[in-house]
Amino acid sequence: MKQDILRILPTRLRGTFSQAFLGKDGIEEIRVRVGQPPELRGAGQSEWLKEKATAEDLEEMLTFISRYSIYAYEEEIRQGYLTIEGGSRIGFAGQVRVEGGHVSRMTNIRFINIRIAKERKGCARELMPWLYEEGEFANTLLISKPGVGKTTYLRDCVRMASEGDASHRGKKVCVIDERSEIAACHMGSPQNDVGRRTDVIDGCPKQEGMLMALRSLSPEIVAVDELGGRKDAAAVERLALSGCRVLGTLHGDCMEQVGRMEEMSRLHRQKLFRRYVFLKKEEDGRRTFQIYNQESERLC
Repeated sequence: MKQDILRILPTRLRGTFSQAFLGKDGIEEIRVRVGQPPELRGAGQSEWLKEKATAEDLEEMLTFISRYSIYAYEEEIRQGYLTIEGGSRIGFAGQVRVEGGHVSRMTNIRFINIRIAKERKGCARELMPWLYEEGEFANTLLISKPGVGKTTYLRDCVRMASEGDASHRGKKVCVIDERSEIAACHMGSPQNDVGRRTDVIDGCPKQEGMLMALRSLSPEIVAVDELGGRKDAAAVERLALSGCRVLGTLHGDCMEQVGRMEEMSRLHRQKLFRRYVFLKKEEDGRRTFQIYNQESERLC
């Protein structure tokens, strides 16, 4: 995993990166910005390298990331991210060109963020028993502020629901991976373990992917990241009414906030979701959770 990341770092700084990166665990992000020293972030701490990155360094990184064919990855770069082998995700920022009100290209990329893939298998083990009602998986929302780890928990829930355990049979799961963050597919193949009964629709808009899964893959559970819009809510409602269970994530902080989200509040009033899991990140990096049911009653 770390060698995959070192290969895309600028040659000039690779030795410095190796000393700071290879000997440490817990690094979550590497940020490279033109005119600034590269930053290694993890567990709420930052380490800055001494030398500043240049435009040439970032151009070289783009060459390595795109495997010497940047035009082949132009669509992914236009969207601001791509997933590399090993599952780590690269985010880009720079100058954009807009045509017809939409971003047509991203050029002069001067900021690169490498989000290091970490599966953290078993992180949701204590959570999973609460997600079943009378032996069946319950429609569930994992909710947190950005950066807490809800996608990591979602992935682990998918894996465990797919594999099953002594008390619950394994389920057919379909992951709608619009941004390639859950399964981290590279060339269509998942880089993360999402379970042997799991199918992945990669790079597809959430609403279309949910309906595609319903029509063609007969899933028992559909997993999707970052719900929130009107179309998302309509697709979730259709899945639920078709007998399929939904496992999703949502940006938020408390039940009251969920109630103020127009479309999600409608689903809440319908009692479509039976579990609301609020994840929090403590100062020491530990994750804790609180779980509520469809009546907004706290379960644990």
